[in-house]
Amino acid sequence: MKSAQPGDIIILAGIEDVGIGDTICTRELPKALPRISVDDPTISMLFTSNTSPLSGKEGQYVQSGKIRERLYKESLRNVAIRMEDAEHADSFIVKGRGEFQMAILIETMRREGFELMVGRPQVIYKRRSGKILEPIEYLFIDCDENFIGVVSEKLSRRKGRMANLVNHGTGRVRIEFTIPSRSLIGYCNEFLTDTKGTGIMNSYLKGYEEYRGEFPLRMTGSLVSDRQGETVSYALFNLEPRGTLFLTPGEPVYEGMIIGEHNRENDLNVNPCKMKKMTNMRASNKDDSIQLTPVTPLTLERAIEFIKDDEMVEITPRSLRLRKTTLSVEKRHRLRAEKLSMA
Repeated sequence: MKSAQPGDIIILAGIEDVGIGDTICTRELPKALPRISVDDPTISMLFTSNTSPLSGKEGQYVQSGKIRERLYKESLRNVAIRMEDAEHADSFIVKGRGEFQMAILIETMRREGFELMVGRPQVIYKRRSGKILEPIEYLFIDCDENFIGVVSEKLSRRKGRMANLVNHGTGRVRIEFTIPSRSLIGYCNEFLTDTKGTGIMNSYLKGYEEYRGEFPLRMTGSLVSDRQGETVSYALFNLEPRGTLFLTPGEPVYEGMIIGEHNRENDLNVNPCKMKKMTNMRASNKDDSIQLTPVTPLTLERAIEFIKDDEMVEITPRSLRLRKTTLSVEKRHRLRAEKLSMA
């Protein structure tokens, strides 16, 4: 076979560093075809090997070298993914077009037997003429006209600006917004809740514009375990007034692991392994009557959206756990005190 047509699969041998859009031609006819443009990444995430006390118990591939090799292969076959080495030897920065694309990559690696940790998605900014520019998405919303108010309010709070509104006269409307890419991180589940699962959302990269300012992302803190052990019904029952729990009785925990969402802004170190003290008057079946609030299963998308900058998601083929980047309670107190002194 001396030629290839569009759609044919070919194999290149002896040529290194071939990228999407490159033209391979003969020396006699060195004419390049118009280059295919691929949108630049707008989101970056930190991938690192699992360093928790429970690492290596559920995954098949836990070494940083295996993780790096897998991410490198993904960057070769997926033109929207780019990988860079981070400061630490066992950490890598993966850049892509959105948190959903990252979640697909993570879920694929998880099903292949990888065990790793990821940080919160970070927006990739640019600087031009001394100004900070951020990626702006052109967002399309298709929803019932009864939800125009709540959708517009939530997006305007996230620095979105309405560009167009079309009422089809059928009970559904299409609303168009320009909104920062960082505003869409964690909004998908909130949007589906607000529209009762009937809304449709889609967006594309419009370009880079001047930074639109800060807005509140999460107004709650985390309930963090202060020791290693197994969760107990008695301890979880007493912690329920403090916030929303993510775990059920009998699950393993360790120091620095996030077991729930605190009702207040600050983080709270708690003991989910506390047993009830034995007394002579205690009935044998008294603790059987404890009724805990049902726990909503933690999905990968929800976990990535929930964490803050100082938190990470521990991912194994069988489990999803939230944790602090710094596990030790004393070290976290020391770091917080240093930040306050510098401020």
